[in-house]
Amino acid sequence: MPLLDSLKALSWQTALPLFLVENLLVLLLAVGFGYLLQWLFGKGQALGPLYHPVSRQEMWLAACTLLLNTCITYAGFWLWQQGLILIRTDVSYRFILDFLVLFLGMDLAMYVFHYLIHHSVLYRWVHGLHHHYTSPQPIDLFVLHPIETVGFGGLWLLLMYVYPASFAAIVAYLTVNVLFGVLGHCGVEPFPASWARHPLLKHLGSSGFHFQHHQHDTYNFGFYTSLWDRLFGTYASSLTPGPSPVERGA
Repeated sequence: MPLLDSLKALSWQTALPLFLVENLLVLLLAVGFGYLLQWLFGKGQALGPLYHPVSRQEMWLAACTLLLNTCITYAGFWLWQQGLILIRTDVSYRFILDFLVLFLGMDLAMYVFHYLIHHSVLYRWVHGLHHHYTSPQPIDLFVLHPIETVGFGGLWLLLMYVYPASFAAIVAYLTVNVLFGVLGHCGVEPFPASWARHPLLKHLGSSGFHFQHHQHDTYNFGFYTSLWDRLFGTYASSLTPGPSPVERGA
């Protein structure tokens, strides 16, 4: 693939600024899409208070996440240059398998990582920062402790290392990853209520699914689906909001 051949030949001096711009565009588009969803669905389908002012802390943490995501992107690029990560260029029906492996593999890995953080000392000093925002806004998708950003990025690089996916599947997964992140932090539920009764769609991690986690952080640890929460007994479809980490001194 000519595009991949040209990309692989880039020097670090060219690649790093390119990846910074790429991640900045992702951040701006994700936040913009989140606020668009609030505008479209905020009147009748809001899950909690909307439009709270963005604090200076949120802006600094989002900027830190942007820089770390750029470094993680470059790390993956370097591993690919060295032949440690393989990216296939074939176009076939295997694309579907590749996408499912990336989608479900990362969903399981992040569920485990997320659950362990909640049940360790890391919650108080690391993840509690994200849970300070019980009614998340679009920018809060990027409001993470640096350890979390590196942890999630490391899981992605590990999966890329052990499973040589196709370029098309990687692009599709990364796009879906951002979309689910936006949905989980937009504060509104754009999915129709009928999806909750569909035998397949009911397992998707809707906006309300992740919003419940911010309200009551002992349930709903999944990201893209509720499969692992249902399997391991941490699933809840509706909960009375619990105290925030700050209120209970976590």
